[in-house]
Amino acid sequence: MRRFSYLLMGLSVVLAASQPLPGPTSAKAPKVALAIHGGAGTILKKNMTPEQEAQYVAKLNEALEAGHRVLTGGGTSLQAVEAAIKIMEDSPLFNAGKGAVFTHEGKNELDAAVMDGKTLAAGAVAGVTTIKNPISAALAVMQKSPHVMMTGRGAELFAQQQGVEMVDPSYFYDERRFKQLEKAKEREKVEGSENNGQGRLPGDSDPLWLDRKFGTVGCVALDQFGNLAAGTSTGGMTNKKFGRVGDAPIIGAGTYADNATCAVSATGHGEYFIRAVVAHDVAARMAYQKLPLAKAAHAVVMEKLVKMGGEGGIIAIDGKGNIAMPFNSEGMYRACIRPDGTREVKIYKE
Repeated sequence: MRRFSYLLMGLSVVLAASQPLPGPTSAKAPKVALAIHGGAGTILKKNMTPEQEAQYVAKLNEALEAGHRVLTGGGTSLQAVEAAIKIMEDSPLFNAGKGAVFTHEGKNELDAAVMDGKTLAAGAVAGVTTIKNPISAALAVMQKSPHVMMTGRGAELFAQQQGVEMVDPSYFYDERRFKQLEKAKEREKVEGSENNGQGRLPGDSDPLWLDRKFGTVGCVALDQFGNLAAGTSTGGMTNKKFGRVGDAPIIGAGTYADNATCAVSATGHGEYFIRAVVAHDVAARMAYQKLPLAKAAHAVVMEKLVKMGGEGGIIAIDGKGNIAMPFNSEGMYRACIRPDGTREVKIYKE
């Protein structure tokens, strides 16, 4: 009997030793991650002054911090996406919101979309001219209407009813962007109207002109609840006509999110991204081919798009916080904060 008691005592000691020691009482940091882009295109270091580069890096960092602060503060991925994109919409450095390019008629027509990876709910606006932050209007469409996309005046009326901040169209005017329109019209006279004066002539070195087609902004995020979200916002293409809409507000083309696979925001030559259904194709390859995020993103951007002749890139994130930011252009304004806290802010192809 005594021997049995000794055995029980020994077993208790072993079990006690196998238990983890009490740790600090502070809660473990939540597993969150975030990536943003500010457009892709012919972005070369030789065409960028140190001052311009510093401005872009600072604004990317500001947007990154805004989104990440929401996540670490317990906010949702949707809230983080909106916060990060609003910073870029308010900056004339990017082709979205305040820095949007001009249409042929000299207007700023804005598009945006957002998608919730948990519910697959989505919202988008296109061709709006009086909404200060189109990403907020897209979120309102998703959360406060039964619809996915609203356009033009109707989208503006709805946004106003929902309390989204409205502005006079003159708010979006930017002198450098307007000069881009004048350049495009000059080229149109030389080239004809076939490509809206989008060709490049010798001597073009302004980085805002050189990335004129692809200056979209976007964000993808993973919150502590394990939910993904994606958002994209753009002013479209300089000198665009006939109410042209690109891929940014089209769910599955420029914006997509699904907790089962990934969240994606694209930037590039919209017509190709629409035809290739780029954002959804990345998720589909993960779902059906069981590819990891990096391989699925590479296959779509670096293989499929290249074969089609499409230029641009994407940012993407999966449920584990893995991030991919492939692009087939000369550069892409991009930044991310991974789950371990490491960050990356880059502009050029490296």
